[in-house]
Amino acid sequence: MPIPRVYCLLPASHGEGVLVLLSVSTPCPGLFYATPAKDGILSRIRIPGGILNSKQCRAIASIADMYGGYVDVTNRANLQIREINQGINTEVLQQLQDLGLGSRNPMIDHIRNIMTSPTAGIDPQELIDTRPFVQAWDDYLAAHSELAGLSAKFSVCFDGGGLVSVCDRLNDILFAAVLIENHIYFRLHLGLGEKRKPPNDVGILVSPDECLFVLAALADVYLAHIDTSIKRKPRLREVINNLGCHRYLEEVEQRLPFAGKRDQKLADVVEKKTNFSHIGIHSQRQKNLFYIGVVLPLGRLKSQQIRGLADLAQKYGSGTIRLTPWQNLLITDIPQQCIVDVQSEITDLGLDFSTNNIKSALVSCSGKSGCAASATDTKAHALTLSDYIQTHVKLDSPINIHFSGCEKSCAQHHHSDIALVGVSDRNLESYHIYVGDGNSDEKFGRQLYQNVTFEEVPTLIETMLKVYKSYRCHPEESFGQFTNRYTISQLKQLFFQPLNHLRFSAVCN
Repeated sequence: MPIPRVYCLLPASHGEGVLVLLSVSTPCPGLFYATPAKDGILSRIRIPGGILNSKQCRAIASIADMYGGYVDVTNRANLQIREINQGINTEVLQQLQDLGLGSRNPMIDHIRNIMTSPTAGIDPQELIDTRPFVQAWDDYLAAHSELAGLSAKFSVCFDGGGLVSVCDRLNDILFAAVLIENHIYFRLHLGLGEKRKPPNDVGILVSPDECLFVLAALADVYLAHIDTSIKRKPRLREVINNLGCHRYLEEVEQRLPFAGKRDQKLADVVEKKTNFSHIGIHSQRQKNLFYIGVVLPLGRLKSQQIRGLADLAQKYGSGTIRLTPWQNLLITDIPQQCIVDVQSEITDLGLDFSTNNIKSALVSCSGKSGCAASATDTKAHALTLSDYIQTHVKLDSPINIHFSGCEKSCAQHHHSDIALVGVSDRNLESYHIYVGDGNSDEKFGRQLYQNVTFEEVPTLIETMLKVYKSYRCHPEESFGQFTNRYTISQLKQLFFQPLNHLRFSAVCN
């Protein structure tokens, strides 16, 4: 649907807390302006690093109750309040600002959420706690209104080198921690070349105290090469590709008060257990403390669940809840003796913390009910499929199944184990089905089937998962790794035959 004119709240003057309404046009949801969606008004609350306290959670629950909506966790660890029946008034917005929800400077609130690992500061394997860097960049954005000229998709990520990595997330700029000769540096990665690819290592080492200078220079060079008056700003990738990476970095270095450190030996790609390894109970780096990764069905929370989570986080932990880019959340700082009680209260809220729950890695866009571009009712279909799989297949590890109502892939930008992309086929709600292939240039992976009606989907996915469990080389082999060992024609042969009649040999290296 076309996006009509909306209203944005901006500071009336420097040093004053007065807010005024200005007319703007924007396709991106935000806290300080109401964005229409098919299912009502949509508001996004930007949560730098995904970290919330209990008081903030209760305020969000109250807004959901007050305005008739519900809350979704997004793939950037934001929160979206959907199906709002009227615009949030200025007094409530001011209260949210006072609680630290929403930027102190609404002019930059449209810029994408700053991302980091949800286990920053508690991951036993991390090299450096990245939370201070997230806060420093967010403070810098708020203090420099000229950065409102950045693209709304100007995205920054910090990875501390821990087990729960976010290096594969699609960001314009990534600082990835590495240890070199007993010194911690960040390797600078930039979005280059094609879309839908993680940022590339550009061979520059940045010390921790230099990160903010480098970010400011990267943003300044970007602004120097675009027309800030246009509505649709180019992505950083486009500017770098037009200018050339070498020249762009030269202009960045000219703006720095120090010489850049070059390292032409690019970082080796280390495969880590990242996606969904945070679900369940895990020890923190802090002695005798644990965090619990909670499964959120399709990232959705009811207001009473938000309140309940806030209460138990305050009762048993430090009052901290962390959102993840996999649309789940963590409750942190739980003493060992309280784990059983926390598990019980999570269950009482109708939520789960099990890695073998199919919903732990189930992702869906808003679908037909919330988006006019969607060809299928993705959320309803995803939940129907998950209910079916839970009664027909016993999983022992997360399987990332992604429902997308169209080719835009708003809910998940990276390859999944299984992707179902909605299509309109003879007035039936149908899907093209893809299997994940990290080496594929295709947006969703390799296409396995076309125009599968949803009525056929549950039994087909059941067969695919049962074949995977029977023919994987070892229990740790992921579904994506399993499918990568076969051609599409071989996979069709595997999945077509009844399981007990299969005579297809596994190809294990």
